[in-house]
Amino acid sequence: MSKHNNEDDIAFIKALAEVLQDHNLGEIEVERERGDDHALSVRLSKTVEQVIAPAPVQAAAPALAAAPQAMAVETPSASAPAATDDPASHPGAVTSPMVGTVYLQPEPGASPFVTVGSEVSEGATLLIVEAMKTMNHIPSPKSGTVKRILVEDGGAVEYGTPLVIVE
Repeated sequence: MSKHNNEDDIAFIKALAEVLQDHNLGEIEVERERGDDHALSVRLSKTVEQVIAPAPVQAAAPALAAAPQAMAVETPSASAPAATDDPASHPGAVTSPMVGTVYLQPEPGASPFVTVGSEVSEGATLLIVEAMKTMNHIPSPKSGTVKRILVEDGGAVEYGTPLVIVE
């Protein structure tokens, strides 16, 4: 009788594994009782490579994504030579102090903190980087003019990603 129950249990576990795979689930936990003398508690989980893979991709993505965004913002200002320069090496580059999500305005629908051509004073908020549900205002390190905005509203940034150029 116990061998029959073991075979049923194995078939049940295999069926759960198929459900896990077919429905792209990360985990299934089931407790099954068959009378007083037999109970089965099963927890199946799979390692999702997507959770592991973004870390290396995110490190490379801001550098790759920043160049096309910078070019799109620069096109109206017609400064073609600056498009080939590395924004991170620019002396007026303001970089992200943390990993997070960038917001260019204080709340949805509001006007942005700065635009290309805006005059800013030292300490004025340029944008917000949200990290762990905390809104971190990023201040201008010096007074000057915003020459380029290198990120998109709602975009992800890494530590050290150039955000804005202030000259």
